Order: sequence, then C-alpha cells, then structure tokens
Amino acid sequence: MWLPWVKTRPSSTSPSSATSTSSSSSTALVAAAASPRLSFSSPSLKDLQALLLSDAATPSPPPAAPCSPSSSTVRVFHRVRVAASALRALRTLQAPPSAGAGADRVVLYFTSLHVVRSTYEDCRAVRAILRGLRVAVDERDLAMDPRYLEELSALLPRLASPRRVTLPQVFVGGRHLGGADEVRRLHEAGELRRVVAGAVAASLAACGRCGGERYVLCGSCNGSHKRYSVKGGGGFRTCAGCNENGLVRCPDCSPPDV
Repeated sequence: MWLPWVKTRPSSTSPSSATSTSSSSSTALVAAAASPRLSFSSPSLKDLQALLLSDAATPSPPPAAPCSPSSSTVRVFHRVRVAASALRALRTLQAPPSAGAGADRVVLYFTSLHVVRSTYEDCRAVRAILRGLRVAVDERDLAMDPRYLEELSALLPRLASPRRVTLPQVFVGGRHLGGADEVRRLHEAGELRRVVAGAVAASLAACGRCGGERYVLCGSCNGSHKRYSVKGGGGFRTCAGCNENGLVRCPDCSPPDV
C-alpha cells in the first residue's frame, strides 16, 4: 500500500560498485570510440574518436634505402683520377733540359726575400713539402746568388725574358717538374713521393759547418767580395770565387753545381 506521507530513501551504492560502474562506462566509451561504425554528436567524443583512430590510420614508414654514393661524389673522384693521369702524361712527355742536375737530383730554385708575399709563401710551401719527403734538395736561392736567375732562364727556354720566370721552380732528375701549383697537385694526389723516390735521402742532423743555411763565408776574401792583386800595379779586384754577398755554398751539405 502506498502512503503519500512516507518518503522512500534512495538505496546507497557502495564505493566498489561505483568504481566498477565508472570503469565499465569508460571502457565502453573507448571501445565505442575505437569502432569505426559509431559516430558521436558531442564534439568532445568526436575528438576522442579521432585520437583513437589516428594511430590505426597512420601507415608505417617505409624501410630506409641502403646508402649509395651520390653522383656528385662520383664526379669528384673521376676528376681526381683524370687530373692524376694528365699530370703523369705531361711529365712523361716533357723532354729533359740541356742543362741541370743529375739523374736522381732534386733542384729547387726559390727566393728568401719577402718583397712579394705570394711568391715568398709559395717558395716556403714548396720547401716544406720537399723537406717533408725526407729527400736531399739542392736549394738555390736567387736572393743569395743572382747568377741563379740566368741559370734558370737557360733551363726554361720557352720563356722569352728572365723577368717572366716565376718562383719557385723544381727539377727532378734533370726534368722540369713545375712550379708551386704543380707541386701542390702532385703532393695532394700522392704522386710526388713516387717522383722523388730515386733521390738521395736527406740527413736528419743539421750541418755542423753552416747550421743548415747552405752558405758560408768565402775563404779567399773573407766575405768582402774583394781581393788584393799585385798585377797591373796592385789594387783590389772583385773576388771571382763567391757571389756578390761574399758567400759560397757550403761544401759539406750542398752538392757541387752542375
């Protein structure tokens, strides 16, 4: 019998049942959102469905292709091989000059003056490269003896005037190797060591007479470049045994001029 003045009390729900109910509702929402057949009118549920379906719809990235050399790298190596072949052919075709050093001799014409910076830097770089190969180099400094300029002009007959001679210049085995650019290219290509392989090995110790300077004072004039002669009434005359600086090449570490 229903009594209007008696109020019914709502039944209490235990915490465990509430938790299970909420978890089951959440699972149902996730499953419903993951199902592609279901659609939601609520904007928040539509966003949930889009997030759940994004992982399944995203395709897996393709496997990485194996590394292969690029065309630019292949072209660079091809140019290096062509340049090395051209330099070898040019060196073979060059005829030996009429004068110069012996068969296994390395001769370097350079200058130690700092007047032209680019020329000085090229000479210093070539000297460092040749010394790094540990071969004996006949260094002929045009600043110490101007007579080497005439000698170099005779070895390079294709140059019309001595003023057109550029430094440094290298001769190996009596053949003209080239200037600073040619020496650098051969050194970078690894061919320079093979070219000077027949040269005499350099001494690791410095010369005890000149200290590595390659020049000493003239013993005839004591560096004055003047000698007294009694002929013709007496007087001082120019010493013919040294250069204009009164120096001669060190007889201990410098090979004789050829």
